Amino acid sequence: MSRVRLVTFNIAHGRGLAPIQGLTTPQKLKANLRKIARLIGELKPDVVALQEVDERSLWAGNFDHLEYLRLHAGFEHAVFGIHNRRAGLLNLSYGNALLSRYPISYSETVVFGQRRVGEKGFLFAEIDVAGRVMPLVNVHLHFSSREHRIRQIGRLLAWLREKQEHSRGRWRVPAIVCGDLNNPGTSADATAALLSHLSDYGEYVLHPTKGRTFPSPLPGRLLDFVFLPGACNASHCEIVRCFLSDHRPVAVDFTLP
Repeated sequence: MSRVRLVTFNIAHGRGLAPIQGLTTPQKLKANLRKIARLIGELKPDVVALQEVDERSLWAGNFDHLEYLRLHAGFEHAVFGIHNRRAGLLNLSYGNALLSRYPISYSETVVFGQRRVGEKGFLFAEIDVAGRVMPLVNVHLHFSSREHRIRQIGRLLAWLREKQEHSRGRWRVPAIVCGDLNNPGTSADATAALLSHLSDYGEYVLHPTKGRTFPSPLPGRLLDFVFLPGACNASHCEIVRCFLSDHRPVAVDFTLP
């Protein structure tokens, strides 16, 4: 078995606790990203699932946030899953991303919609952990509409079902799912629906089941989760107290059979 530490963290485009996107200088963005990199270093994760990461967006300093974090946090492997790209005056490019100590052998991005700024999606990756393929989904759901979230969950599950059928035994465990589900808590809409339907693939355990992750200064909602297959045997889950984003990160330790 291999021990793995996974962290999921919505980094809010690097702006920290600033309330309005686009008013933070590139210097402050980089300073905050360096603090995030230091925090990641202290947590010592093997894989980091990030949401709201900018590639080269005008409103986020027009530089590659993932590459900046990768260099400062000392990760060898990284992959972007852009689900919002707008050229021209807006010049927006952002989405989900992964940092990994282990090689990423395959990745794929699925976008839930293309019509508006603010569309969400998920990033899928197969990570080579000591010769074992660990499938991982990093998802970000709609922030305000339960109807949209449930529809997005349906899209994710249908995609996963097809992907698992074609995995041809490569996966040692069913896909791990993590990210920002943007719903009020563990018993509400998207979280409960996803946990229920993942049981079609086997036993899953939700982490965390208590605590709050948003907003980070005085958290009142639990938005950020890791859905682990039961065979992964989680030994520890922690909501990390920090003020580097409007979300708090979640760290989970588990063993990969």
